[in-house]
Amino acid sequence: MGVRLMVVDDHRLLAEALASALKLRGHRVLAAAAPAAGAAELVISRAPEVCLLGTATPAEPGTFDPVARIKRERPQVAVVVLGPVPSPRGIAAAFAAGASGYVRHDERIEGVERAIMKARAGEAAVAPQLLQGAFGELLNPAAQPDDEGQRLLQMLTPREVEVLVRVADGEDTRLIAAGMGIAPSTARTHVQRVLMKLGVGSRLEAAALAARTGLLERAGPLPHTAPVPPARPETGAAGPQ
Repeated sequence: MGVRLMVVDDHRLLAEALASALKLRGHRVLAAAAPAAGAAELVISRAPEVCLLGTATPAEPGTFDPVARIKRERPQVAVVVLGPVPSPRGIAAAFAAGASGYVRHDERIEGVERAIMKARAGEAAVAPQLLQGAFGELLNPAAQPDDEGQRLLQMLTPREVEVLVRVADGEDTRLIAAGMGIAPSTARTHVQRVLMKLGVGSRLEAAALAARTGLLERAGPLPHTAPVPPARPETGAAGPQ
């Protein structure tokens, strides 16, 4: 017995081709609509047994909001997501929103039909190879991309980080020394070490690199330092004449 279903995908040609293939296999396809923004309203108004809902970005926040709304207002509708090879987070997000299955866009029509029948029967419809891939990524996660800002921050001592923040704020050696309560010669040494560790040749380059890599945001605000009191004027040793 054919399934009463809908196909909703951003790619109209893909949606229409899938709908035509499913009709040839004896299913009643109510609509093949492209706009993702109106997917929930369309499905809620037609109330099919199964909805095939396409997405190109399964890992982005909010992608499965239409699924959640459909399940909230039409809980009897089984939603099967059509998408690219998902990350574990993408599969988890789809099922957390209430989806009954996840099928790759390039799945053969036989695999799509199996997912439809499982979803209508109340079963989870996910191809074993997708689950194997998801578990494999969870067990052996790919290395995270190099975070240059964090790497540079780890190269500097807390004192040098403060010096870099002050350099980025435009302070000269005298102001750095006064703000940190150190001698100007010590401040100058700290600046030179910061430039050397960052691999730059000037304070301007250091400030630009820190801003580009987000190092300044990671460093946080400068520590509070008490203002340096002005030096007292020297008095002569001799008394009044």
